[in-house]
Amino acid sequence: MPLPFVSNKHRQESTTSNIVTIDVGGQLFQTTKSTLNQAGSQSLFSKLATSDIHTIPFIDRDPELFSILLSLLRTGNLPSKAKAFDSQDLVFESQFYGIEQLLINSMSDPPSAFDLEKSMVLPLSGRDSPASLSTTPQHGSVHVAHASKLTSFDWSLQRKSTILTQFTAIDSLLALSPKIVAAGATDFPGLQIIDVDKGGSVRETLNWRENVTRSDSTVQAIGSSNQYLFTSFESSRRNSNCIMVYDLHNNFKPVIDIGHYEIFGAELDSGIPATKLRWISSLNLLMASGSHSGPAGVSGNIRFWDLRSGVAVCEMKEKLDCFSDITVSDSLCAVFKVGVLSGELFYTDLRKIGDGENMWVCLGDTRKVSTNSSSGRKEGVGSKIESHGNQVFCSKGGNLELWSQVLVGFSNGRDGLEDDRVFRKNSMGRANDSCSNRITHLSFGGNKMFVTRKDQQFVEVWHNSVM
Repeated sequence: MPLPFVSNKHRQESTTSNIVTIDVGGQLFQTTKSTLNQAGSQSLFSKLATSDIHTIPFIDRDPELFSILLSLLRTGNLPSKAKAFDSQDLVFESQFYGIEQLLINSMSDPPSAFDLEKSMVLPLSGRDSPASLSTTPQHGSVHVAHASKLTSFDWSLQRKSTILTQFTAIDSLLALSPKIVAAGATDFPGLQIIDVDKGGSVRETLNWRENVTRSDSTVQAIGSSNQYLFTSFESSRRNSNCIMVYDLHNNFKPVIDIGHYEIFGAELDSGIPATKLRWISSLNLLMASGSHSGPAGVSGNIRFWDLRSGVAVCEMKEKLDCFSDITVSDSLCAVFKVGVLSGELFYTDLRKIGDGENMWVCLGDTRKVSTNSSSGRKEGVGSKIESHGNQVFCSKGGNLELWSQVLVGFSNGRDGLEDDRVFRKNSMGRANDSCSNRITHLSFGGNKMFVTRKDQQFVEVWHNSVM
């Protein structure tokens, strides 16, 4: 069937009707309606797309900044020349045109772990060092607890606000959004949901009461999934604990309480509260870990909870080289810990956690495990560990190590063909990025890593080096 005839005049009119000319600060720009519509229906760009083609709209703004934002609409990425401009100028322009979210998305690509370097510091008010740190993974906004104060930085790290909370000192902090945080303390009852955008007003206070006659309980750890908020509570008498699960999308309505444990006499191991909570989305399990230092050394436990049944499907008891810190990686399908005695990194495969025995594999010097156990040395005290993407970040004093998996071959396992797992270590940053002050917190947001250190009143921002 022959195609219908289209005259050259009709083609020209059709093309012309899709082109929009805009005058920004005296400089003319030409683009298409489809490009402008990439900004969304509520943006100024979308309104320009519907303007009369016979009239050139005028916008009294900076044409160079407009050019950068127009390039963002065309490609979905910021052009290289954007690096020459102050990020706050780009933020203000994106807000004026109504495309701030597009700008956030373009600057939120995961960082390249091997190129991370310290690029700036975020100063805190007062003389108190950070006690807790939390970020919004996608936006990259940062919330820092230091003593009773809570300081927040927006995703551009330019806007800063500090509020005074009801806590004497905040020990646990979790960013639920760029404006809402969950905060708790080990010496102040209740978990508070705080709106940092409204002067620190408390939206909700969540508690765990064993019964009506006992006092409220304090917070030991906070975690979350896409649907739930998890809080580890300990009674004021410190003889019982529990993990409460709340619905994030239904006004923090309690869903279930799990892991209610009591301490009986000298059996301290029976009631160690969870001090770290991590959701494993691939398995729909909550990992809860806690440790205790006693006369016999450091002991702890790691439990994996099924929220549907409220039952721990697996428990790992730590005796020989208990963890100084622990994390889980969905992408690497593994749990990682730093031994408190050896200071070495260990991992166990998530696919083997139900085998009934600890399957820790030491990635460092195995001799330190037995040597330090007999000598009483604790090289791993204070070490921190976090996973991000396909990498694991581990602090040793004031230095950072980066561990990555290398696929080197295959071997026959119990369940068929399994890949041999080999992890390699790299040092991070430049020579002048190292510091004698011990690292106290690691967190990731947007395309940046955030680091805090003992006795320092600021937050380090690590970003990919400019090539």
